[in-house]
Amino acid sequence: MTIRRKMKNKILSIAISLIYFFLPTRILAQWTLNDPDVANLNLPNSTIAGIISNIVFWLMLTLEAVSIIAFIIAGTMYLTASGDETQAGKAKKAMTYSILGVIVGLSGLVIYQAAGYLLNAGMF
Repeated sequence: MTIRRKMKNKILSIAISLIYFFLPTRILAQWTLNDPDVANLNLPNSTIAGIISNIVFWLMLTLEAVSIIAFIIAGTMYLTASGDETQAGKAKKAMTYSILGVIVGLSGLVIYQAAGYLLNAGMF
């Protein structure tokens, strides 16, 4: 077999595999959430977009909480520096980064909410 033929066979096999995996197939085992067997599984009734939206929202809130805690720790570091310039410098740098974290978190939250309203996602 020549190299060209091997390459052609490899490309053909990859194409067939991709077609097989990405073509929609008929689902034979259909069920609804109203079936008595399925009603006890406690499955969520939200969409994938709603789940992703909730995850992004909670990640933003977590970033805000971590930034505020970091600001409190940086303030404590500054208060306990007791005249040591290197410790005070580290504390000031930590305060700057925590303030930037709060700003990024809040702006991300605002942009996220605005994009949801502008796109009329209906999830808010």
